[in-house]
This record gives sequence, structure tokens and C-alpha cells, in this order.
Amino acid sequence: MLRPVSIKEERHPGPAEDARRVLAHFHSSLAAAGADIAEVRRQYAARYRPLIAELDEGGAVTFVPAENDRPALAVIRPAAPDGGPLPALVFFHGGGWTFGDLDVYEPFCRRLANATGCAVVWVEYRLAPEHPFPAPLTDVRTAYRWIIDNAWGLGLDAGRIGVVGDEAGGNLAAVLCLAERDERGGRLPWVQVLLCPSLDMSACMNSHKMFASGYGLDAQTHSWYRHNYAPDAVKPCLWRLSPLFAHDVKRLPPAVILYAGYDILRDEAEAYANRLEDADVPLRRLYFPDMIHGFVTMGRAIAAADTAIHRIAAALRGLVEPRSSGGVLRLVR
Repeated sequence: MLRPVSIKEERHPGPAEDARRVLAHFHSSLAAAGADIAEVRRQYAARYRPLIAELDEGGAVTFVPAENDRPALAVIRPAAPDGGPLPALVFFHGGGWTFGDLDVYEPFCRRLANATGCAVVWVEYRLAPEHPFPAPLTDVRTAYRWIIDNAWGLGLDAGRIGVVGDEAGGNLAAVLCLAERDERGGRLPWVQVLLCPSLDMSACMNSHKMFASGYGLDAQTHSWYRHNYAPDAVKPCLWRLSPLFAHDVKRLPPAVILYAGYDILRDEAEAYANRLEDADVPLRRLYFPDMIHGFVTMGRAIAAADTAIHRIAAALRGLVEPRSSGGVLRLVR
């Protein structure tokens, strides 16, 4: 049973000024029936690139080519790492399971690494519609487990491997956590960070109607993304597609959930945060009432993007603390 979402609209009459400028930039939808997907991806990258931040100074970047069933990875280290193996955040990008590459997301990954002191591991999962569900989910689970198994060689702490997902990547991160918890021999992530996550494939909540057009991610594009990922979904509320509707969300990793007030996905994030809270999962909510979908990766255009990254880092420090002996974690409630 979902607890009702109770966000007060009247306190925030509209997006912040810099967010409104970004909305003007996204005045038309990229979703187009029958369009050449390579050309649409080129347009997406061209439209998105002016919004992303400059590259921060960073530590070494290790590229790990794809091998067997495991996708390619990039291990992005912080500029000033502590001694010893680093904790890591395995990053699953957004773009509706359809778009996304390291060129677009590297500035965010570097800033997240520098703010948290964690390595951020980019996962080059296969994209829809060429590779629909469950291919992207299979890729991220394979990558996550390989990273744990090979942590020592990568300079990472196998006991502190978390997951981060943006939008569609938030869906993959949430489902991965549920699947690892339920599987015999599963390896639960250290922490889960969900950024404007897509958690309800049925798109039946109030924010889906309120922000159906004019707020960046519109209903047409959102529907296109869902169809690309799961074109044959007979039951969109199954938890591997819609983790919001998982029967049980107990015993999941500590969670940071970030969401924006003017986002079509807002109520999904709020509802999932409510469910985790009711299940006694350690949780930090990061709500930006005057922001839009995906703002956290738009550091050149939106000032709140940097604020969000620093709040994510502070939230992580509030949830998990490494002890000096062996990297054992104490959960902070």
C-alpha cells in the first residue's frame, strides 16, 4: 500500500530562473516514431552538451574494455584520494535507457568523485531499443558483481561498493538492490543513490499529469522511453520494471533519494522514499522544490547542480561511516 504523496505545490510557484532558461532550450521533444536512432542520439548529445559542467580536475581514470558478457567500464578516481583502497559508487546513467555516454556524464562523475572521496565507476550498459529489457539490467548486475570480484586489482574496497543511478539508471540501481537482496548469495550494495529515478512504468501518479508538457522530460518522451525499454511489458507494475511496486522493500541498503519539484517523475521518488522509510531503511531525502528533471547533471546551466552534489556527499557521510579496522561499516540512522 503506497502512502499518499503530500508535496505542497503552492509554496513554489515555478521553477528557478536558470531552470526556466534550460526549459526554453528543451522546447521540443526528441521522441519521434520511426526516427533513425543514431541520428536522435546525435541530436540528444548536441542538445545536452552545452548544459554540462566543465571537467573538474580529477585523479587517474582507468578504462576497462568490455569482456565476455561484462560491459566496458571507466573507473574515475577523486583528485585527492585517501590512502588505501577506495570506496566506490557504480554509476548507471540516465537517458531513458536510450541515450547516454561518458562524454556527457564524465563531468558529473568527476564532481561526484571529488565531493565524496569515492571512485565512481561508469558502466557502459547496452541501450534500448536495440537492447530492451532485461539487457541493460543484466549488464549492470554483471558489471556490479565483476567490480566486487575484482576490487583489489582496481584499488577499490570490496566492502564499500555502492550504486548510483540517474533517471533510468535509478530504475536499474533500485532493481539491482532488490534482486541482490532476494538472491541466494546476493551481494547487497553498500549504499544506493537514486537521482530523479524512474520507478513506476505505469506512469499513473499525479506528477505524470501535472508536468506532462513544458517541464523538460515530457509525457511523450517518457512514454517513448518506456516503450523502447519494455515494448512487450504486459504487466508494467512488475518490480523488475517498476521497483516502486515491489512487494517488500525491507533490508535494502541505506538510500539517498534526490528529486525535483517540477519533474514528471517527482511523485515516484517521493512514494519510494516513503516506502523505504516505512520499512526502516536508513534514508536521506534531497528535495529541490524549484528544480526540473535531470538538473543535477546540468552544472554549466543550473547553479543547484553543484549544491546537489555536495548534498549527496553530505548525505552519504550521514548514512555510512567507515571504521578504521577493515572497512567495516556502521549504519547511521
